[in-house]
Amino acid sequence: MITRFAHSTGHSVERRFGWDCHGLPIEYEIDKKFEIKSPQDVQNMGLKTYNKHCRDIVMRYSSEWEQTVVRMGRWIDFRNDYKTLDTDFMESVWWVFKTLWDKGQVYEGFKVMPYSYALSTPLSNFESNLNYKDVADPAATVGFELVDQPGVMLLAWTTTPWTLPSNLALCVNPEFEYAKIKDLDSGRIYVFLEKRKEVVFEKPKAAKYEVLEKFTGASMVGWKYKPLFPYFRAQVILIQYRASGKTLI
Repeated sequence: MITRFAHSTGHSVERRFGWDCHGLPIEYEIDKKFEIKSPQDVQNMGLKTYNKHCRDIVMRYSSEWEQTVVRMGRWIDFRNDYKTLDTDFMESVWWVFKTLWDKGQVYEGFKVMPYSYALSTPLSNFESNLNYKDVADPAATVGFELVDQPGVMLLAWTTTPWTLPSNLALCVNPEFEYAKIKDLDSGRIYVFLEKRKEVVFEKPKAAKYEVLEKFTGASMVGWKYKPLFPYFRAQVILIQYRASGKTLI
């Protein structure tokens, strides 16, 4: 960033390619290769030996990098390159930091960072996104039987099923249109957002159902349903009585 600023303000800056050698990805490769599971394993191997293995793989894909960068049309000097593991590079970074400190341009603050409990260290954005992948988020669609309409199940989708024993309410969008639908194969009647039928039916396009009624979420306010787990019913009734000021005999 500093060299970019210097170049943009008319200073002459060498176009030298740099190799970022610090960080967890290199250590991860070495840990995987030698089956290192803890800091004690590193101590058993020896810090000098461990560091040597890390340095040895830094330039493993250097030729591929050079070929790719050249193909992108980037003009830069690969022969007079630098590596962040070089002592003179690290000393130059510390010099820059000290200069900023002396000028009072360094401050202490707080920031939310991705953290590795296995390594006991914060992760950079690059490291936290390394090997990033989409995964299936476990979810459950649960039916709540309506009090005033026995047999009719109000369906709710949740990614936190462990909260169901203490469930106190269900949420709907007041402007969305919901539907009471009868599944012609099972004979069951459900209430849910019709546009989300793929959550209810395994094969939505082939599903056989009849729409009995449609209504907005606003009209569903005040609906009552039976709790999935009635184990705390007595405690709830007791709390309600105490709140009303009545005395149980």
